[in-house]
Amino acid sequence: MLGINNSRFILDKKNYYIYHIHYIFNKLFEARGGIKVANVFDVAKYILNKCGETTTVKLHKLVYYSQAWSLVWDEKPIFKNKIQAWANGPVIPILFQAHKGKFLVTKRNFSYGKIRMLSKNQKETIDSVIDYYGDKTAQWLVDLTHLENPWRDARKGCKPGEKCTNEISLASMMEYYSGL
Repeated sequence: MLGINNSRFILDKKNYYIYHIHYIFNKLFEARGGIKVANVFDVAKYILNKCGETTTVKLHKLVYYSQAWSLVWDEKPIFKNKIQAWANGPVIPILFQAHKGKFLVTKRNFSYGKIRMLSKNQKETIDSVIDYYGDKTAQWLVDLTHLENPWRDARKGCKPGEKCTNEISLASMMEYYSGL
């Protein structure tokens, strides 16, 4: 079952089911003539396929910026999963749970995600994000997100380094990044 190890079975089992419910929903939707709907795992898998091994912190920032620029350029989100304003910048909790405890992640040890779920436009958006942000360090990306309003606004009232699960809204991302 997707390389689940016993020490993380309960946590990974939950993510496994969440991912596969999404996958089955898409199959049913496609069968009825609908379009595919990507999720955060599909975006992460695509980034890892393009970038190779990367830190989990950097992966989250690239996924975050993919979402932000999709809102601006494509006028819709790539995925529906929530983004939270954690101490080290934007984090997608369900993605974090999939690689919890790992500093580095690669496409080989990241079994979730199906690249084929992404449209051509979504891939082009992610490619542009990788072209611009991909050569930056994880710390540079953390520092950048800390300067930007969506993360800062979501953390209002939180002290530096304090745990925070406030959501970064799509509306705040759209407003901020469309103004750049």
